[in-house]
Amino acid sequence: MGLVEAKLVQECKKRLIDAKTDLLNRVRDTRRDLTFEDKGGDEADQTVRVLAEAEILTLNERLRSQLLEIEMALSRIESGTYGICEETEEMIEKERLLAIPWTRLSIEGAEIRESVQKRYAR
Repeated sequence: MGLVEAKLVQECKKRLIDAKTDLLNRVRDTRRDLTFEDKGGDEADQTVRVLAEAEILTLNERLRSQLLEIEMALSRIESGTYGICEETEEMIEKERLLAIPWTRLSIEGAEIRESVQKRYAR
């Protein structure tokens, strides 16, 4: 089992840091959107505001989850385990790492995990 080439790791690390910066900016923007000045209005206005707040909180949770994936990928780079599939322990495809630098699974590993999840979802 070979290690991921240093040039690929550096490119993925750059993409991860760029994605992290973008996500942090989006989290900041959603927090700003969440602070509504006007709390008045009739029941319909308040309902719309509650639904908008719930949508923003859901988006914020997804952003936080992706941020965690990015942090874990950066940690794997530091520990030297970046690019190794958690499921098969084989190298993750270069194209996949470039497309989804925070991925923890190769294509085969993702298929295995998906089939296991389907089996237990019944």
